[in-house]
Amino acid sequence: MIRLPIKKLKQGMIVAQSIYNHHGASYLVKGQPITKEYIRQLRKIGIPTVAVTSSNPNFQLMPPQDIVQEKTRVNAIEKVYNAFQTVEETGQFDAKSIQAVSENILFDLIDRRENLVQLTDIRLHDTYTFAHSVNVAILSAMLGLLCHYTKKELLLLTLGALLHDLGKINVPPAILNKTTGLTAEEFEQVKQHPLQGAKRIMRMERGLPSPAILAAIASEHHEHMDGTGYPRGLSAEKIHRYARIVAIADVYDALTSERPYKKAYTPNIARNIMVNISKGQFDPDLLALFFNNVSLYPIGTVMQTIYGYGIVSSCTFGKTETPTIVLFADRDGKVRNEPETIDLSTDPAGNRAIEIVISDRELRHFIREINIDPSIFLHNTEREN
Repeated sequence: MIRLPIKKLKQGMIVAQSIYNHHGASYLVKGQPITKEYIRQLRKIGIPTVAVTSSNPNFQLMPPQDIVQEKTRVNAIEKVYNAFQTVEETGQFDAKSIQAVSENILFDLIDRRENLVQLTDIRLHDTYTFAHSVNVAILSAMLGLLCHYTKKELLLLTLGALLHDLGKINVPPAILNKTTGLTAEEFEQVKQHPLQGAKRIMRMERGLPSPAILAAIASEHHEHMDGTGYPRGLSAEKIHRYARIVAIADVYDALTSERPYKKAYTPNIARNIMVNISKGQFDPDLLALFFNNVSLYPIGTVMQTIYGYGIVSSCTFGKTETPTIVLFADRDGKVRNEPETIDLSTDPAGNRAIEIVISDRELRHFIREINIDPSIFLHNTEREN
């Protein structure tokens, strides 16, 4: 996968990410071939770059399957948007609609549990909250499944994750979409959203299952295990177990998403931030379980290793730090006569073999230098299989 500026897109390239507004993926859906009309629309809505499976239109691959179907995600985004709008305008909540979304997400996860999480999408800034809530629900449900929760528990956790940011209704859009740093006063307003969300849930308790638990998820998803979070400074076991799960999903999706004030971090960088830089913030057992099932190096990631340059061809549960790569060039960038497949999970060097992940900008330069898009080696591997 490579992210290209709009001016570099060509007809026939396969989109490796979806672009969502509040009505779902109405602009671009992952796996679709690019047309002139798509390019025109992307320019019109101001999208600067799009990820494609290859910069070479003659060697295009289908992106890996997500853990939920595209139609499930699209429907969920629209339903969450409509529910939030209705709450804001009337104070009423369509509980049945959102519960149905939770059931659809859970059904997909159970049906597709063999797929690692490989989130790749763009959310337009003014509708970020709704797609973010859906991603957080998907990630939370996945982690709940790994914890062997019952179906009833999973549905409640998923519903709570969908509603975790309900309190942002009270935050002015100008603050939520601000492209520069927040002032102390603005941040104080943002910090009120967990309690505001919990209050709204408790006011709408009729028709909601276990409203007290749903309110706890909303009010506690920014609490930290070491007591440094907000709004109440809760710690460890005082934080509801569901809120500890949603906290992980919430931060991971935020880190790996592009926002007005930052670029998206790659999954491996997000992991480093959450495990090492934010040490003490998350439940360590849940965090380890989470990252064993998230693709740290998604298929198509190009990396520099101790053996030379490689492209990730596959990754498996429990071995997300050690993917299988196709080694296609030596350490000097000279393309090998014969590519070599290396499973880093069985290689003596293991994850120590990975030196750096090549950024999109570096990859574009690298492709110009060697005159080959590394994705061609995935194409060859796919044909052999």
